[in-house]
Amino acid sequence: MISNITIPIYIYLIFVFALSIYAYAKRKKTNQFTDYFIGNRTMGGFLLAMTLAATYISASSFIGGPGAAYKYGLGWVLLSMIQIPTVLISLGILGKKFAILARKYNAITLSDILYAHYKSKMVVWLASVALIIAFIIGMSAQFIAGAHLLESSVNIPYHSGLLIFSIGTVIYTAFGGFRASILNDAFQGLVMIIGAVLLLIAIIYNGGGITSIVYRLKEIDPALLTPQGPNNFLDFPFMASFWVLVCFGVIGLPHTAVRCMAYKDSKAVHKGIIIGTIVVTVIMLTMHLSGVLGRAIIDDLTVPDLIIPTLIVNVLPPFAAGIFLAAPLAAIMSTINAQLLQVSSVIIKDLFLSIKPTKKYNDKILTRISIAITFIFGGIVIVASWNPPEMIIWLNILAFGGLEAVFLWPLVLGLYWEKANATGAICSMFAGAISYTLFVAYNIKLYSLHQIIPSLIIGLVVFMIANMFGNTGKNYALDSTQN
Repeated sequence: MISNITIPIYIYLIFVFALSIYAYAKRKKTNQFTDYFIGNRTMGGFLLAMTLAATYISASSFIGGPGAAYKYGLGWVLLSMIQIPTVLISLGILGKKFAILARKYNAITLSDILYAHYKSKMVVWLASVALIIAFIIGMSAQFIAGAHLLESSVNIPYHSGLLIFSIGTVIYTAFGGFRASILNDAFQGLVMIIGAVLLLIAIIYNGGGITSIVYRLKEIDPALLTPQGPNNFLDFPFMASFWVLVCFGVIGLPHTAVRCMAYKDSKAVHKGIIIGTIVVTVIMLTMHLSGVLGRAIIDDLTVPDLIIPTLIVNVLPPFAAGIFLAAPLAAIMSTINAQLLQVSSVIIKDLFLSIKPTKKYNDKILTRISIAITFIFGGIVIVASWNPPEMIIWLNILAFGGLEAVFLWPLVLGLYWEKANATGAICSMFAGAISYTLFVAYNIKLYSLHQIIPSLIIGLVVFMIANMFGNTGKNYALDSTQN
């Protein structure tokens, strides 16, 4: 059985590495440095949609989210649907302005966009440090999920699975670059959709139909069928917090925002919004439903994150199980490669090159340095993932919130508020990061709201106040949109 399960996984991984080799060869014929990080801004609508959806859909959507649905019931499925407008919000608010600015200033990182408006090295350095710290946490969650998946489905010990999965992902990311990332995202997005739908159908069939499953859930705990869940865990403050954290707040996620710099034209944006929204909707609904409906089949798990891997080997034929295993692996790998590339671009362009801005480096040298940085950072994340927590969704949410608390207001106000200046941005970044860290560390919740809500409010208020004491010059971002 194990061999039948692993055959589709091997085929999938071979295809992933083949796409990376193709991207590596393609990069030899172009501006290597720009192509490595943003693919020379050539994405069409389909690729844009798939890369945004695949980057956003991560281990939380295939492992952590269904695990939470297994524990809290249908209310968590309702909660997950909050994420449906993410592609629309990201492309609608950032897309066109980001594309114009990126071309005008030859920007390839989020910090380039921030510098174009604020003209402050301090803003760039703060943004870079915050991104690196948050990505260590976020990528750890992805590596942990991949290792757990291999452990529970094909009996590979956790630490061995961690090394196999993470090293393979780092290698294909390091050599393939952005072009490999978006090509693999398109392929991985299709794998995710097929796998998610396949699993849900198998669960319903094995559970004897929807009616039988619902009756079984009611026997286990009637609260699993309510919007609030067991012990009213999913109350209104929690729902409202999640709307900000995983929907509106995604505007502040750097690895999502950078995709808005790399598309080809406005037609690609419009097509990307439609396709991307459909993809996110299908995957979020099917995967979270699988988590809660799967409890009617398997009700004795002590670690909720194991529900999807456990269902895979129990309700699917071996070969089909292997096909589905590729889906969460695809979700995890697509998120990791986006974050690894973002970290590498930040370290090389926003930190390394800013130390000696007058020194000239050719594209080949910079690309090789970027590859080395990707390997080094991947090794750091592997070490951070060695001792995993019980539920990775909280680890992922921690990283999400940290990035949003730092980036959301400097990014949005920098694009849309003519008087926004570096003083306001710097103070807001500090205030958002410090308040979020303290709220989380001491588990402080105001009016039962998630810590991201007061952190964003504090960041906005501090931005407004501090902005009055800074110098407001010409708004480069707004000027550029008028050219």
